[in-house]
Amino acid sequence: MKKKRTIKLSCERARAFPIENALAKLGHFPTKTNEKEAWFLSPFRSETQASFKVSKKLNRWYDHGEGKGGNVIDLICKINNSPVKETLRFLEQDTNSFSFHRQPLFKGQKPVEDKVNIIAVKSISHPALSGYIKSRRIDMEIVKSYSKEVHYTFKGKHFFAVGLRNDSGGWELRNKYIKSCTMSKDIKFIQNGYDRLVITEGMFDFFSILCHRPELKYKTDFLIMNSTVLIEKVMSVPKRYSSVELYLDNDQNGKRTSQKLMASSSNCVDMSMLYKKFKDMNEWLICKAKKGLGQGAQDVFLLPQKQSCFTPDSRKEKKK
Repeated sequence: MKKKRTIKLSCERARAFPIENALAKLGHFPTKTNEKEAWFLSPFRSETQASFKVSKKLNRWYDHGEGKGGNVIDLICKINNSPVKETLRFLEQDTNSFSFHRQPLFKGQKPVEDKVNIIAVKSISHPALSGYIKSRRIDMEIVKSYSKEVHYTFKGKHFFAVGLRNDSGGWELRNKYIKSCTMSKDIKFIQNGYDRLVITEGMFDFFSILCHRPELKYKTDFLIMNSTVLIEKVMSVPKRYSSVELYLDNDQNGKRTSQKLMASSSNCVDMSMLYKKFKDMNEWLICKAKKGLGQGAQDVFLLPQKQSCFTPDSRKEKKK
């Protein structure tokens, strides 16, 4: 019997990957859409009117604010500040879950809704989400204090995730397989009335800090950026505080954002040395927690979880 060959995604094939799907994977959804095109708030800067256009027919994008455009590979390289090889790997992850070619509609068939629709918001209780939170070594009560279990539909399919509501009323959505958001992308500013501030890049870095330093909840304000592209919205905030701690990612985007904030406000301190060998605060916390457990406890904790918990229709798969 011949072994199956693993076929790497070529640049030519990757260019056929729908730009809308790639943007959805990164948490960007259209503000308006029709059969020919979709308009987005620019993924490169903060704006209130959509200036970023995607041609569905050509599968090309154009940013009217910068006067630049290109294909899906150009876009992902620019957003993630990543080389082509890394971008191909990013797109390759979804070759089975997304269609590379838009299917034609049959006569009388209605187009599938092209946006996230929230159908239920409740306290986190689903075992799959509890398992996901536990796998990231986060205290469940901390997560429940700030986020919800959000059920939503996208392109006719049902999903659910941990949801953190941002300052525009949109939801940052996370589960084991999805990092997404509703179309209102914004920061989350938690103002407790203190004179010190902690800035993180994502919600799980925020949760990780509270797990590591729970006392901060009673002496600090918090700002979750949700994306470094929102840097301009954040720039003026540190000036209101006597001290600001920055817990941003240990990558080029995170470092560049930290440097920009420190250059604009002398009270900002880069805290990334704490997790200097790790991508972010949560990755560091996971490693720290694993080292703190006995091997027996680790074996139980790391037992494989059921993979069916996040299937679109939430049905359990039969064991094979």
